[in-house]
Amino acid sequence: MKTTFDWSLVQSFLAALDQGSLLGAARVLNASQPTIGRHIAELESQLGAVLFERTGRGLLPTATALRLAESARAMETGAHQLARSVSGAEAEVSGTVRITASQPVACVLLPPVLARMRQVLPEVQVELVASNQVTNLLRREADIALRMVRPDQASLVAKRIGAVTLGAYAHRDYLRRKGTPQQPPDLLQHELVGNDRHEDIVQGFAAMGYPVEREQFAFRTDDLMAYWEAVRAGLGIGFVGHYMARTDTNVVAVLPQLPLPELPIWLTVHREIRTSRRIRAVYDFLAAEVPGVL
Repeated sequence: MKTTFDWSLVQSFLAALDQGSLLGAARVLNASQPTIGRHIAELESQLGAVLFERTGRGLLPTATALRLAESARAMETGAHQLARSVSGAEAEVSGTVRITASQPVACVLLPPVLARMRQVLPEVQVELVASNQVTNLLRREADIALRMVRPDQASLVAKRIGAVTLGAYAHRDYLRRKGTPQQPPDLLQHELVGNDRHEDIVQGFAAMGYPVEREQFAFRTDDLMAYWEAVRAGLGIGFVGHYMARTDTNVVAVLPQLPLPELPIWLTVHREIRTSRRIRAVYDFLAAEVPGVL
């Protein structure tokens, strides 16, 4: 395997990964579909590994591609930073950027990231909207959105920058009182923190073969921050992102073998990102930094 390769190959790889097809990547990069295909084939040849499975519905990334993605995105961020430095754009980046994200992402994940961004982009002011609504970007209520759902509107550009991994967690005091579950069925004998009207957790139990009724949850809420605080208070065992659980050492993982789904994070903007230096600068920073805190 060669130790160096053309940056354009990596650029085509990331576009194919984000868009899920050669055609989508070609549109984003303003290139031809055969060119993108050749770039992917050349990169696979240089790495000695298959990056995508070609299916009737597009490109399916392999495990190798997903491992390569983090390093490739770091290269992409470096390329953008280099371009801005050469053009003097860094000194010109100023103004307000409005970001919207779900409550946990806005309240827990983003503040440390934005503190670091303040050092890099000191002339940029941030307005942060904590909202679980997916429509506010379309209504131009925000410039950039971090969402768990990929938008399908043609006016928006979305890049998957990582995934929230979930786990079952409980406060140490709760486990001292009630004991620690050893197997997934043991959860049914414990006090659980669940949803009110949403059915994600109930459906998750059903998928594992453990149908439960909402009455089996000792505490129920659809407010994600209230949910987290309930787990922290010792109300029962709940299901939260690992990045949240790391903020409280008194909240510990239980049943690490429990098969819980990952929630992808999509960084989404309007296509006008190409004409706004300040939005592009914030977009690039978030794309580079958020995966590290997940």
